[in-house]
Amino acid sequence: MAKAKKNFVCQQCGGSSPRWQGQCDDCGGWNTLVEEAAPTVFAARHDLQKGGRALVLTTLDSEVALPERAATGIAEFDRALGGGLVSGSVTLIGGDPGIGKSTLLLQTAAEMARRGLSVAYISGEEAADQVRLRARRLGLGDAPVQLASATSVRDILATMGQAGRDGAAPDLLVIDSIQTMHSDLIDSAPGTVSQVRASAQELIRFAKENGTALVLVGHVTKDGSIAGPRVLEHMVDTVLAFEGERSHQYRILRALKNRFGGTDEIGVFAMAEQGLEQVPNPSALFLTDRAESVTGATVFPALEGTRPVLVEIQALTVRLQSGATPRRAVVGWDSGRLAMLLAVLEARCGLSFANCEVYLNVAGGYRIADPAADLAVAAALVSALAERPVPSGAIFFGEVALSGEIRPVSHAQLRLREAKKLGFELAGVPANISADEGGMQLQGYRALSHYVDRVLGRG
Repeated sequence: MAKAKKNFVCQQCGGSSPRWQGQCDDCGGWNTLVEEAAPTVFAARHDLQKGGRALVLTTLDSEVALPERAATGIAEFDRALGGGLVSGSVTLIGGDPGIGKSTLLLQTAAEMARRGLSVAYISGEEAADQVRLRARRLGLGDAPVQLASATSVRDILATMGQAGRDGAAPDLLVIDSIQTMHSDLIDSAPGTVSQVRASAQELIRFAKENGTALVLVGHVTKDGSIAGPRVLEHMVDTVLAFEGERSHQYRILRALKNRFGGTDEIGVFAMAEQGLEQVPNPSALFLTDRAESVTGATVFPALEGTRPVLVEIQALTVRLQSGATPRRAVVGWDSGRLAMLLAVLEARCGLSFANCEVYLNVAGGYRIADPAADLAVAAALVSALAERPVPSGAIFFGEVALSGEIRPVSHAQLRLREAKKLGFELAGVPANISADEGGMQLQGYRALSHYVDRVLGRG
């Protein structure tokens, strides 16, 4: 009898190895190889030009109808999706444990079921009674959602298929979560690369054939990426990331991939006693309500898709005795960009942070990746170092180059309009922005040194 071959599969990237080893050769992950059954090898015909089915080819200018969308009843969720759930689409939503993924989907399922749509919620992590009790706490106990607790893909598809034969397949099917699903065709434990891929493939096939909007909940690894094989994100139509700190009440739903819409919109929620509440004005969530100006605090109009969000940037400098090593700590911004900005302030503006510890924080736990925040961060650092507060009614935005030049940024009018709506009257901006945009008083700067000279009163 031939000895069965061993196959070790990386649980991060899906790469395989004939023997176990501490580090994966493909992705470099440590202790990620798990033994699984060796894949069956199928022998293909030598000539693949015969025996196939002829495809119907179309042209790019052929008429095509826009996909029909079903509103979820939660406007912020619809915004992140691009307008609602598309029939036959597959959405993968990931996030940290306890961030609110199941709560959001339970609220969505209840809203859609109350509007007469057929909704099925399959939980592989909780018993049906647990989900039912949580629904009652959220005030959703009267929603006609079909609920079950199962992990077998065969049982789930048999149940959904029976519903399709007796009537219509569900309009929405929620699987919580895909890592708990198990296919008896694969000889491996649930959550492994083979099981996740096979289970997702069968569920996606059912959704496409029956026009059911399928939503999969995905676990995440310690670095925040969705657990399981990377191919899972390629198989689905939409990938959503539910972000936020558990210590803060706000949550951000961000689209990382969307075949039926853009990936530049976000939905903002706040965790409350009755579940997740929508935040139509996110700027109020990240701004500190203060009557007096504070040193080291500036306001930056960040842009998430077409939605401006005003956030507060806080800086603190602490002078040290000579010889001590200064510390740089950053929360919510790129530490490398802070180092670059400190170098520009020293080399181009004549400011010295060599004997100062520098602490930078984005209020509310918000994370900024927009380079337009450079000027706002620089203004906060200068204010903290000089101990001169920035006017409370001012905002700042602009990208700072290594030469010290302040470069223009995109969508300046949207940023100014949002700031004006919230009562801000002064804006520090790149010099090329016209004074009539947004109806605010603008102070244009061509270089960062011009701003520093103005703050410090240097001629």
